[in-house]
Amino acid sequence: MKINGETVAKCLLTAVAFSALASLLLIAVFIFKEGFPFMLKVGISDFLFSSTWNPQVGQFGIYPMIVASLYVTFGAMLIGAPLGVAGAVFMNEFLPRPVMRVIKPTIELLAGIPSVVFGFLGVMVLAPFIRAHLGGPGLSVLAASVILGIMVLPTVISISSDAIGAVPNSYREGALALGATRWQSVHMVTIKAARSGIIASIILAMGRALGETMAVIMVAGNTVKVPHAVTDPVRTLTANIALEMANATGMAREALFATGVVLFVVIMILNGIALSAIKGRGGKK
Repeated sequence: MKINGETVAKCLLTAVAFSALASLLLIAVFIFKEGFPFMLKVGISDFLFSSTWNPQVGQFGIYPMIVASLYVTFGAMLIGAPLGVAGAVFMNEFLPRPVMRVIKPTIELLAGIPSVVFGFLGVMVLAPFIRAHLGGPGLSVLAASVILGIMVLPTVISISSDAIGAVPNSYREGALALGATRWQSVHMVTIKAARSGIIASIILAMGRALGETMAVIMVAGNTVKVPHAVTDPVRTLTANIALEMANATGMAREALFATGVVLFVVIMILNGIALSAIKGRGGKK
């Protein structure tokens, strides 16, 4: 039996694809196996909606950390998504091509900067500025949101730029031929045609912001309480796992795995909402 190169390549790609899916499945099974029995033991409602986290006395309430994670993530997206999409539109529609070919790789290089560097800048520059002008300790929801908003910019700009660049020039030319201005062509035609790619970039950026750990530990303040203002210090789910795991044993360790289960579910829910929004908009076209 003769085996050609195409068959070999197809088999290899299939194996790689299934290995990636298998890895994701194994991670999910391991996290749920370690964490879900603990949630049933202490009670799902008590674990999710109690506001007291004190493993030494057997209190494992993560409600403040769930709220903090959502606040910080949405704050980051309020900053990063509009700036990222605007930057992608500017680079593709208004910037000369030679300049864009220099700026786009430079922006993508920002994704390679370690998160600890962003956290250090937040501690040394942003937190003192917030403390001096807005009050509070400086390390807060606002500081974490700003730092994460900056960190997700390369993701939003890069993917949105590729989506906008893939829109055929005939769309733009047709809009201009019908009398639309340059901005009307961009707003009414180009952005709408690239909408699915733009939303995908925001989804990926949201996952990055929700899962970020080191920078959040450095700038969020790490106080386990429900925030009532953007200047309040908080502790997110990821920060709690990173801070507690080194010394956790017994039920405390199980509680951290259960925190990982909650984080996994929250990310799946947010992605599901975003994907359903994409499908819903696609069906209205």
